[in-house]
Amino acid sequence: MRTNAPAPPDAPVLPDDLRPRPLSARSVVLSLLLGTHPPELPARELGRLVAGFDVGGSTLRAALSRMVAAGDLRRTDAGYRLSDRLVRRQQRQDEAVRPRTRAWDGDWEMVVVTATGRGPAARADLRTQLAALRLAELREGVWLRPANLIRPLPAALDRVAQRCTARPAGPAGDLAASLWPLDAWAGTARALLARTGGAGRPADRLALFAAVVRHLLADPVLPPGLLPAGWPGDALRTAYADYRRELTGQVRARAGGA
Repeated sequence: MRTNAPAPPDAPVLPDDLRPRPLSARSVVLSLLLGTHPPELPARELGRLVAGFDVGGSTLRAALSRMVAAGDLRRTDAGYRLSDRLVRRQQRQDEAVRPRTRAWDGDWEMVVVTATGRGPAARADLRTQLAALRLAELREGVWLRPANLIRPLPAALDRVAQRCTARPAGPAGDLAASLWPLDAWAGTARALLARTGGAGRPADRLALFAAVVRHLLADPVLPPGLLPAGWPGDALRTAYADYRRELTGQVRARAGGA
C-alpha cells in the first residue's frame, strides 16, 4: 500500500514520527474499529471496508488471525470487537478529539513522584502514564499542568506519588512555554492541516488522519490565555471530527449494501 498524499509546496515539513506512512492490514483494521462505536464490525462488513483501503481478503484473514492471537481483537458471534485494552485506547483517542475542560482559575495540578526502588521499566511506564494525562515534567519526578481538564487521575497513582494544587509565583504563560514545545506543536498541526485537502485516496486519508490522531494526543490542551496566538488545536480537532463522520458514512453505506 502506498501513501502518496501530496503536500502544498509551501507546507511545513512534518517530523519523521508524524509523516503519513503506509498502513498495514492490522493498522487499517484498528483504525476502522477505533473509529466505530461500539468498536465491533461483522466479518463480512469488515472485509468490504478494508477492500477500499487496498487490503485483500487473504491479507485480511491472516491479519485478523494474528490480532486475535495477540489479544488485539475478540471474535464474537457478530464478527470482531476490540479487546478491553484497545477499548481503553479508543476512549483516550475520543478524549483527544473532544477533551473536557473547565474555566481555569489559575490553579495547577502537581504530581510529585515519591516511590523509590522501582526498576527502569516501571519508571518508564509511569512517565508514559503521566504524559498521557497531559502533565509535563518540570524536573525529575515533578509533573504539573494547569487545572483546566475534567478527567480523573487514576487511584493507583496515589501509591507512587503525592498530588497537590499549586500556583506559580511567576507568569503562568512563561511556565507553560517552558514545559511544552508550543510553537513546534502548532507548526506540525498546521502542516497536517495543509495536507488534509490533498489526500484523495482512502488509504492516503486514513494514513494522514492516523498521524493527526497521534498529534492530537500530544496537545497539552492549555487554557486559551496560555496559548500562542492562532493556536490550531481546535481546527485540527474539527478536521479529524469531519473525517470521522466521513468514515462513519462509509461504514453505514457499505452496511446498507449488504
